[in-house]
Amino acid sequence: MSEQNKLRNNVQRLREDQLLSKAELARRAGVSVLTIDRVEKGANCRLDTKRKIILALGLKVADRAKVFRST
Repeated sequence: MSEQNKLRNNVQRLREDQLLSKAELARRAGVSVLTIDRVEKGANCRLDTKRKIILALGLKVADRAKVFRST
């Protein structure tokens, strides 16, 4: 994981803490595995995608700063 990614989001850490695969998180969020992979690598995504990932991780939208620091 690059330093830039560590500053941008915590998706991978939170996913791994819950012992979820990328495929399982993608299924829960209703997005593709490729999208999860890109987000974990620090790529930008739409606000709706961020919302879906946050909820799929079992968090509230109000917790977005715990997942996406640049939001």
